[in-house]
Amino acid sequence: MTASFRPAPAISRVQSNGLGIALMATAVVFFSGADTAAKFLTGYYHPIQVAGLRQLGLVAGVLVWVLLSGPSGLRTTKPGMQIFRGACAALSAAMFIIALRYIPLTDGISIAFVAPFFVTILGAVLLKEKVGPRRWFAVAAGFAGTLIVMRPGFAGFHPAYLLVLGSAFLFATRQVISRTLSNTETTMSTVAYTAVVSAGLLGLVIPFVWTPIQPQHIWLFVLYAALAGAGEFLVIKALEIALAVVIAPLQYTMIIWTSILGFIVFQDVPDGLTLLGSTIIIASGGFSLWREYQVKYAGDRSGSGA
Repeated sequence: MTASFRPAPAISRVQSNGLGIALMATAVVFFSGADTAAKFLTGYYHPIQVAGLRQLGLVAGVLVWVLLSGPSGLRTTKPGMQIFRGACAALSAAMFIIALRYIPLTDGISIAFVAPFFVTILGAVLLKEKVGPRRWFAVAAGFAGTLIVMRPGFAGFHPAYLLVLGSAFLFATRQVISRTLSNTETTMSTVAYTAVVSAGLLGLVIPFVWTPIQPQHIWLFVLYAALAGAGEFLVIKALEIALAVVIAPLQYTMIIWTSILGFIVFQDVPDGLTLLGSTIIIASGGFSLWREYQVKYAGDRSGSGA
């Protein structure tokens, strides 16, 4: 799953959209590689073990950051919300990786991109954000695309698709929590608490499902954790120097990379319905991002909040 796309403080956000695009594009490649490794590893190890070791990689990245920058950025005034966000991250990661054990990688990534539409709904309901008719139409179209990929009622449907939907909902919940934390918490404090809490919660379960790691897989676990951790930090840096609405569309290129990697590693070939549904999801998400840019930065106030 991709990282939370909340904007960094305005004072440092608009410095270099070009570099931000490059960093985000690289992060997407890293996340695609990490998800491919996760699917492969679930063929040998319990998904909870795989998810937990991924979060431990992020914890290691946070420790490196603290050693380089000091602990001052880890202060929080809302520990309860930070812990809840970490719990959402743990459950979201576990559900997504469990699902990858049973469904094609491209299908899982495509459905996961329903998360921004959940963010729109939760933002409107919980944060009372204004959402205009055009963005509601984009939400409906995005969910229609998701149903096409899932094809409920058809022979190709697998219950694991519902796990991806649940994972996407929890991921969206994390993003909404991030919006409420952004006024008082630093990005790194939120990442740090999420990493520690999620790794700790998954660590409580890992002893019950642990399988000794085969020597030939050690390097893959290390690569998996490194790609996931590096991707998280590249996203953070990208959001610090570029507009979120400029770089966020690059997340959809993950469908391209995972389709390529899925074919190379698992010989998975997306069928026509998956391609159609993915196209609708990408188009709907792209339209929502464009409307957000129009409202926030281009001065278009029509449509009651886009």
